[in-house]
Amino acid sequence: MTRRVAVVFGGSGFVGRYVVKRLAAAGYVVRVAVRDTEAAMFLRPMGGVGQIVPLFAPVGVEAAVARAVDGAEVVVNLTGILAEARKGDFERVHAEGAGRIARLAASSVARHVVHVSAIGANEASESEYARSKARGEAAVLGIFPRAVILRPSVIFGPEDGFFNRFAAMAQVSPVLPVVGGGTKFQPVYVGDVADAVMAGILRSDVQGDVFELGGPQVMTFEALIEYMLRVIGRKRRIFDLPMGLARVQAAVLERLPGKLLTRDQIKLLRRDNVVAEGALDLASLGIAATPMDLVVPDYLVRFRPGGRRLVGAG
Repeated sequence: MTRRVAVVFGGSGFVGRYVVKRLAAAGYVVRVAVRDTEAAMFLRPMGGVGQIVPLFAPVGVEAAVARAVDGAEVVVNLTGILAEARKGDFERVHAEGAGRIARLAASSVARHVVHVSAIGANEASESEYARSKARGEAAVLGIFPRAVILRPSVIFGPEDGFFNRFAAMAQVSPVLPVVGGGTKFQPVYVGDVADAVMAGILRSDVQGDVFELGGPQVMTFEALIEYMLRVIGRKRRIFDLPMGLARVQAAVLERLPGKLLTRDQIKLLRRDNVVAEGALDLASLGIAATPMDLVVPDYLVRFRPGGRRLVGAG
């Protein structure tokens, strides 16, 4: 019996681990296409012996991408960056890389392509991140019209870089600076995003569609930080940096390792990050959006004074 093969680009990342686990449970042999295969080895116990295979396949290397998709029935692209290490990285990863994956998948035997983009992807955006995401979507659909495009809002879950990051800051700092405190977000659970990927693979009636993924709650950036502080039981001052000052700080911070804040990110934060009215969404895929309260308190408990000893404390 021939085993079905799926390849997940960026499969060792935050969303990737959930997608890989679901694909393995569905019986696929999963190739995890990454730059660092050693960093993807933790995924192997999620499947049977030899079922999950880390594979060196940077999206910028044509031969490596071709090898990764060869014979794969399912191709999922989760690759993305929040800041550029070198000028042009957004274009190389989000647009050129996405197009290369779709082109080589189309020339192989792929039946399903799922491309994870982001809410706010727009060729007319002032943000290069958002423009490159839009160009990536256009490239994928232009080459593989049956592809499913998923645009999540900010994603939360045990390994997220949002709530965990600010909770860690709250442990050591009396003040939490934010930029665009009034900007609205619609946080979506990472498990729901992974379920949306699977729906894009398993459902023939959604091919060629674009879905915007958000959770059941729409909250401002500042309200999300206040929510996080309530969960971890800490009182901190939230300081909403004026945009002018934020741009000055970003000009400095984006030159430092880690790029905690960039001027392009500030441009993104000037626009709400919510599901557009009338857009296809999680419900369109038959997925009930998971509320934050069912997930966030459990993984942020380690940031509470006393940690897990205070679970259930009022």
